[in-house]
Amino acid sequence: MKTILLGVSGSISAYKAADLTSQFTKLGYNVEVIMTTNSTKFITPLTLQSLSKNPVHTDVMEEITPDKINHIELAKKADLFLVAPASANILAKLANGIADDMLSTVALALKEDVPKFVAPAMNTYMYQNPITQRNINILKDVGYQEIIPREALLACGDFGRGALATVEDIVESINAVLAK
Repeated sequence: MKTILLGVSGSISAYKAADLTSQFTKLGYNVEVIMTTNSTKFITPLTLQSLSKNPVHTDVMEEITPDKINHIELAKKADLFLVAPASANILAKLANGIADDMLSTVALALKEDVPKFVAPAMNTYMYQNPITQRNINILKDVGYQEIIPREALLACGDFGRGALATVEDIVESINAVLAK
């Protein structure tokens, strides 16, 4: 059984992680969910634990098994790494090697050959900001693939590119890589 590490960051789109987790599980993947503190304000870890049938990882200092380093063990068992939704904040952390939470620490511990994806979700102006675009390009330069956000009416009332790609498009992108 292949393992997807699903990173969930602080975005209004975090609730869609439940549908992603459910879809991936139904396709036969083992889903290990890693949540940032901010993401837990949008959706509870218990929801994603119930759907994934795995403990949800939120704290880099919490070791589930005392003789194993959790963020290293997670990174070792990854067949694919996906951050959906990927906020501007997590994109900046990943692009700049900042490892100050469970999600960014696991990302740094991944082997080079693990397929890595980000599915941005944020306000249009945040997404179009040259700093965010630079961070996405840095990630692409080191092997990440971007699942492009949709143009839509956003939660803030603005219209433009920044809405999380559809669950179907994300699942299709990930399944295409893992089914090989």
